[in-house]
Amino acid sequence: MQNNISCRIGIDLGGTKIEGVAIDFDGTEIMRHRIDTPVVGLADRYDSIVNSIDELVRFIESAIGISGTVGVGIPGTLSGSTGRIKNANTTELIGRTFDKDLEKAIGRPIKLANDANCFALSEAVDGAGEGSASVFGVIIGTGTGGGIVIDGKVITGLNGIAGEWGHNPLPWPKASETPGPDCYCGLNGCIETYLSGPGLKASYQRLTDHSIEPVEIVELFDSGDSKARTVIEGYVNRLARGLASIINVLDPEVIVLGGGLSNIDYLYESVPDQWMDYVFSDDCFTTLKKAVHGDSGGVRGAAWLWSER
Repeated sequence: MQNNISCRIGIDLGGTKIEGVAIDFDGTEIMRHRIDTPVVGLADRYDSIVNSIDELVRFIESAIGISGTVGVGIPGTLSGSTGRIKNANTTELIGRTFDKDLEKAIGRPIKLANDANCFALSEAVDGAGEGSASVFGVIIGTGTGGGIVIDGKVITGLNGIAGEWGHNPLPWPKASETPGPDCYCGLNGCIETYLSGPGLKASYQRLTDHSIEPVEIVELFDSGDSKARTVIEGYVNRLARGLASIINVLDPEVIVLGGGLSNIDYLYESVPDQWMDYVFSDDCFTTLKKAVHGDSGGVRGAAWLWSER
């Protein structure tokens, strides 16, 4: 760890906002601040993102009067072969040496990780997975990300894609689910096309010919609307199938849900009931939990990148 460092700073780069947090060495939050992500279509958006993160770090350190290590969570990952960003839905990052450019701007070493890995690390360290040896963290929101933490350490994998369950095909597909919706990755029927917020919205539109936002679908479900119930029940079954495939491979102690759709309370009882139809075991002790830190999981996890056990 660097000299003259008194805290950990985490940065979470999102599509619409960049959030920063400073925590002390026991995880207590010192300060939090958000700024807007430079808008899509901006000619120099990449440079603007780098500068915005630099300015956010400097603002936080100026406000609290101390310096920190810097960890950054991004919607993508570093390629082991090129050292450049790949698989980023903030497409301006793709092919860029983002970590090196940030280090040059900020003037110190940084640690960079996929935002779902940051989320999983946060929940494993002092969240819903605290005390568990194996945690699979799931983000179900704009996309469908995943991260694996074993014994307090993020597992990135040889190719930097460990935990990317959202770009596997939906398991045990029904006839109506094949070949499946187009995915931005170039394939069809990926888990993300069904279990993300846009995926839930598309499912409702296919059933009703009406387009409403996921939060409205959930409100209709809570009020007893039959069509919303059909859509949410379908979502539960797909999530159960998706997570059962993870349990069959990874067999984690805890699966933690984050992202906007993790706020559907109905999931936490119904999904484990249904995943038993697909888990290759006579019983399943894996628990499904809601994230303790909510939307803060990613940014806290970015800060914790400097303290993995």
